[in-house]
Amino acid sequence: KESWRKYLKYLVMSNVYDLSEAQDKAHEKSDTVKIKSMEQLEIDARKKVNKTMTTYFKNLKAITRNDRLSSYFNCITDVFDPHTNYLAPKDKAEFDASMSGQFFGIGAQLQVKDDYVQVKEIILGSASYKQGQLKADDIILKVAQGTEEPVDIADMRLDDVVQLIRGKKGTEVRLTVKKPDGSTVVIPIIRDVVVIEDSYAKSVVLKGKRNIGYIYLPGFYADFNGNGGRTCSKDIRIELEKLKKANVDGVILDLRYNGGGSLNDVVDMAGLFIDKGPMVQVKERGGRIQTYDDRDAGTVYDGPLSIMVNAGSASASEIMAAAIQDYKRGLIIGTSPATYGKGTVQRVYDLDNTLTSLQSGMKPLGSAKITCQKFYRVSGGTTQLRGVTPDIILPDPYYLLDRGEKENDYPLAWDEIPQANYKALKPSFNIEKLRSHSAERLKKNEGFAMLEEAAKRVKRQKDSTVVSLNYEKYSEEQKRYKAENKKLNDYLEKEIPGIDIEGLKEDAPPANDTIKIRKNNDWIKLLKKDIYLSETIQIMNEMR
Repeated sequence: KESWRKYLKYLVMSNVYDLSEAQDKAHEKSDTVKIKSMEQLEIDARKKVNKTMTTYFKNLKAITRNDRLSSYFNCITDVFDPHTNYLAPKDKAEFDASMSGQFFGIGAQLQVKDDYVQVKEIILGSASYKQGQLKADDIILKVAQGTEEPVDIADMRLDDVVQLIRGKKGTEVRLTVKKPDGSTVVIPIIRDVVVIEDSYAKSVVLKGKRNIGYIYLPGFYADFNGNGGRTCSKDIRIELEKLKKANVDGVILDLRYNGGGSLNDVVDMAGLFIDKGPMVQVKERGGRIQTYDDRDAGTVYDGPLSIMVNAGSASASEIMAAAIQDYKRGLIIGTSPATYGKGTVQRVYDLDNTLTSLQSGMKPLGSAKITCQKFYRVSGGTTQLRGVTPDIILPDPYYLLDRGEKENDYPLAWDEIPQANYKALKPSFNIEKLRSHSAERLKKNEGFAMLEEAAKRVKRQKDSTVVSLNYEKYSEEQKRYKAENKKLNDYLEKEIPGIDIEGLKEDAPPANDTIKIRKNNDWIKLLKKDIYLSETIQIMNEMR
């Protein structure tokens, strides 16, 4: 009870502070804003916390027996390995969608707002987008399967609502929707393949001292179910061909926050940059070692290459970075001392296949994702636990913290096997020289100096486990933190001189497609503010 009392007091206190800050900002903009006393702000804060906690316990009560069973199974599997998991049927469907970048549905991103299920965004090119009636901010009240009786979704969990809306391609779902003007309409939508464009590779040309091709790859996606979907290795080949046509002088492949995916695709992708040879080694539990070689001799691109990684780059991203580094084919530039460190392979087993015909009534049981192999670099060491150490490290606010695989309770250990039969290239660049010049630029760069200070501050805060429940002390601390963060964020929000971006002609969206144009413009704005991309461009300008 005392622990809860302190926690609730902390929540109210932090809400009072936030409400007070918001009130002061509003008063600066308009002197007609009514100023509330601290007593009134506390009443408002208590109401807000009460509502938050009510929702929290409501969500706890909504947890089903199957949810608890999943949690129980995963508590057991986590002891053996953090990537061995039980996947309930709906979790397996989500896993497949995340790996392929597509699923069957209507293409509307949903959120819970004030206890209602609200449309957050319509996915470009989806069934909802083409049908045209469903819009962002619409509130969904009921869901019907074609002409069947509608199901009232009030008090239903969001993931259950999503399952009701998704279904087989070509089937109809009818949504009873409340519009922002208060009107209620029934919207019929025929389900179709929903392609999440943001999960696919895309590229631009960075204009400047040298023209550099930039490719962003959010994941190593593949069509595991044979539905005719896209694969990342083929897409990267296409992007490279487009960039070569644009006469770029170098290529940056951005794998930051890329959590991995298809093993076969990363082998094929590395082969786009390396003529021939092994790309990765895999050891099975019995000790048998298998080497995955580039299956297509020759290269698609053989010019200057840099790969950007961070602590969120995992699995296939680490295989890619390790192969490029071991062959000395390019430069690995990271915003953390190492990548994530997930050097294991999982296989998904359908548990329904374990049942006899007499047990078929128990279906669906779900699936088990089991770690069965371990990745090793061609140089012999595994990428497990230690990840890949970048050739050049650029500081981010969290680079002093332990992140990635090592944060888990039961990670598999690092080890090594004999190196594969491969021949490293003679690099056309001097890593020590590039590293030294980058370090000199970082010392003179105000933004990186602030990032270095932010990293030290974050480390101090992480190591401190005490928060003052005295409002004055808490307020002083928050003001100091916010002032320091604001200074850094204001700097990072500015467009950086020298990043001039040109889209490829082949990727130009139609003039009447306002959503795609807006998304593309937003992405380019983010790139122009990317301090790490700016330094990577500087490094690439020195590479030959």
